[in-house]
Amino acid sequence: MDFQALLDCFSSASCVVTQTTGGLISGMLLFLVAAGLSLIFGTLKVVNFMHGSLYMLGAYFAYTIYNLTGSYALAVLGAALGVGLFALIFERFFMSRVYGSDVLMQLLVCYGFILILDDAVKIIWGAEFLSMGMPAAFQRPPFMLAGGIVPAFYLFLIVITLAIALALGYLITKTRMGKIVRAAAINPTMTSALGINTALVFGGVFALGGLLAGLAGALAVPVRSLVSGMGFSILIESFIVTVIGGMGSVAGALVGALLIGLVRSFGTIGFPLFTEGLMFVFMTIVLIVKPSGLFGKEL
Repeated sequence: MDFQALLDCFSSASCVVTQTTGGLISGMLLFLVAAGLSLIFGTLKVVNFMHGSLYMLGAYFAYTIYNLTGSYALAVLGAALGVGLFALIFERFFMSRVYGSDVLMQLLVCYGFILILDDAVKIIWGAEFLSMGMPAAFQRPPFMLAGGIVPAFYLFLIVITLAIALALGYLITKTRMGKIVRAAAINPTMTSALGINTALVFGGVFALGGLLAGLAGALAVPVRSLVSGMGFSILIESFIVTVIGGMGSVAGALVGALLIGLVRSFGTIGFPLFTEGLMFVFMTIVLIVKPSGLFGKEL
């Protein structure tokens, strides 16, 4: 532990800006993954243990499309849609068959696909680390704020993720589709009796969750290395976020992800050997104070 280094950072505006920016970037990417995980659980009452692998697929899809086209915009769009389609196929042909089953059965299905996808990535892209590099559009001098360095790509990530968060919140709370999704989550039998195809709703929600995970992977490619199994660590962090924010709450996923991002960012200075542990300590404190999570509903 190095409390003096942490105090020195808080006394320096440039250090605070740099660490806060780094924390926000980690939090924003984590939010996209956790939001999809939380959305799927809130609607289908299924914990998608394969969600991290969808993030990995999004990263590799974006890497491939960018190398073929040279367009980062096409890479992000193509990766998100591709992973969303894969998630829909997975839900319709495999996950839908274990709805209502024991959670162990759901875990086995997801774990089986984790192993399949990790090996598929090794076969197609190889087992070595890959790096896409920064797209040409963002290869420009960084912005300076109070002496702190803010890369242009970081600003792009913050803006686009906030826009997605607002759009997702509007979709869930203000649109007819959002009302149908919430109705199906609360009482699927009654929703189906009213003439609504709940199977289609469930498939759409699972695809949207997968699309968000794939989008996170695509957006992370310029600042993350690619390797088989890279989805495992972000899966664990996503579970922590959903527990902190409240299972099924998209707003909670955003707040939880940003808090975890900041805890990790500043934790690397004050607790360089205990950064991962800080996340679990923070989660434990939240659960002690509010067992249902920050935005979760009491049972």
